[in-house]
Amino acid sequence: MTVHVSAQAGGNEGLLPSSVKIGMPHLSLTGLSENWLLKECGHRHWFLLAEAAGEPFPNFRDAAGDQVYAVFRAVRVKDARLAAVQENEDLHFTSTLLRISRTQFESRHILTCRGGAIGEIEMISSFVKRQVANVNRSVARVTLEAFPFAGKVEPSAFIESAAGLWSDNWVEHFGFYRARSYDHRHLVIRPNPSLDFNGARFLYFSSFPALVDRTEWEVLDASPSLATVQREIFYYGNIEPGEKVVVQVNGVRHAESGLEHWCTLLRECDETRLADIFTRRLAVS
Repeated sequence: MTVHVSAQAGGNEGLLPSSVKIGMPHLSLTGLSENWLLKECGHRHWFLLAEAAGEPFPNFRDAAGDQVYAVFRAVRVKDARLAAVQENEDLHFTSTLLRISRTQFESRHILTCRGGAIGEIEMISSFVKRQVANVNRSVARVTLEAFPFAGKVEPSAFIESAAGLWSDNWVEHFGFYRARSYDHRHLVIRPNPSLDFNGARFLYFSSFPALVDRTEWEVLDASPSLATVQREIFYYGNIEPGEKVVVQVNGVRHAESGLEHWCTLLRECDETRLADIFTRRLAVS
């Protein structure tokens, strides 16, 4: 099943415009804000799921009537040219949704500006529910039998790549080797409920790479002119408001024009892995 954003299905044409006029809220020091872009593509992903379900809004519930959430398991930023986007320009989105397993969906968002490619975002989600109200550690995956999705499973190279990270059974990724000893500098951060959590009370998926960027700035003494070219995020867990996160730097590669690194996010109180994040950033001239 492939679902395209359309004006006819789900009544979402006013909620999912094909382009966004870029202003200061969409920009960062080095061009288009990656954090804003991830949130926007996440919004589009959720409405694509609603459209696939024949609903106008993403409000999913199971057979018992309990709230069910679509959460991201992996996100990939590819071939990003964020510095090419400037104020008052139109950023165009071409978004599709694929069913890639019985319980998972992948959206792909192709970005263009002034007729040129700006990058691509890939996002894999599954459905979960809390077994205990307001307790993020009680989250468990649910199957799709309770949802009116249809269509065959389609192949995904991204999910094949992600499977080893999710199972913690991988050798090499992004040029980093899991078994080798690396940098091991780290930063302990207590995420802010007003900034880092979403309305569903989860540490928001876009906050995970933001914590890595904060660590890059504080620990690695990175240049302020760096912009993300490629990033891969693999999510494993979440935290409760008030808990601390350890961002552990596992590996760093410095280059004349940029920086590459692999970081693992851990819940400080029990050292549970929350995410692995691989990043490539280049200097903006």
